Amino acid sequence: MLILAIETSCDETSIAVLKDGKEILSNIISSQIEIHKEFGGVVPEIASRHHIKNIAAILDEALEEAKVTMEDIDYVAVTYAPGLIGALLVGISFAKGLAYSYKKPLIPVHHIKGHIYANFIEHEVSLPAITLVVSGGHTNIVYIDENHNFTNLGGTLDDAVGESYDKVARVLGLGYPGGPVVDKLAHTGDANAIPFKEAKVGEYDFSFSGLKTAVINFVNQKRMKEEEINVPDLTASFQGSVVKVLVKKAIRAALDKDCKTILIAGGVAANKSLRATLEEEALKKGIKVYYPSMVLCTDNGAMIAAGAYYKLKYHKEKAFGDLNLNGKATLSIEED
Repeated sequence: MLILAIETSCDETSIAVLKDGKEILSNIISSQIEIHKEFGGVVPEIASRHHIKNIAAILDEALEEAKVTMEDIDYVAVTYAPGLIGALLVGISFAKGLAYSYKKPLIPVHHIKGHIYANFIEHEVSLPAITLVVSGGHTNIVYIDENHNFTNLGGTLDDAVGESYDKVARVLGLGYPGGPVVDKLAHTGDANAIPFKEAKVGEYDFSFSGLKTAVINFVNQKRMKEEEINVPDLTASFQGSVVKVLVKKAIRAALDKDCKTILIAGGVAANKSLRATLEEEALKKGIKVYYPSMVLCTDNGAMIAAGAYYKLKYHKEKAFGDLNLNGKATLSIEED
């Protein structure tokens, strides 16, 4: 089975060809990071324009690298929610055009499910499992049962974890995106140097706005007093607080739901400290942790193809879309 999948939910334009849910024949990703850097974040209108500019060429490259033609493709899949609505519509319109022109079935895929299924491409995942979804726009704990039904157990009540990283990096003048540079600096600092309080919220919920504000206030006070800021210690303390609460709640959910598997999904799954700490703590409880390779942590077409593959396999009755398919800026994982 060959699935061609399109991902344009934010600022990466990606098209991939996946064989039988496992073999990546191509996974072309065009990132707009350098374009959005000067603005300190993604500008939706600019993102949409660049998707339009790049998508046709990326299709050609994806087919060429996979050594297939559109006639060889069995299904066309596309991210339809959640995401930037203008960006989503570029991918959806392109996918509908391909599906109509080549008479291929169209499969709409939920973006977060795609991130989760990135793990299934590279690993033999045992279900049920808990997934820790961590990205620039999402922070959730999701339960997946043996039949690939998804239940959202909790999530952030304000800022997503990746968004907090970006805002902390911005106030420190570290550039955009903030995650990789904060993670790198944090490894050179003392995570216990500055005590930050954990937000008191529901057992599977998160809140990072208070932590972000505490970091900003700390920086502003230091600057007002013209005191030097130990950036490695500050980033290490910030990251230590973030990782501690993510790990604690993911393991709690796994124990409560009697799961022997925890998956990490989303862009922040690339965070080295999160990976190492969750693996170490989960091992003590007899829980196995899986996370995607770096290229599959970012938004990419291969993960959307994997999402389509498992949607066909376990929920074929609701797998297909038609030419009326529209994008949705927000959609819970349970509503998909």
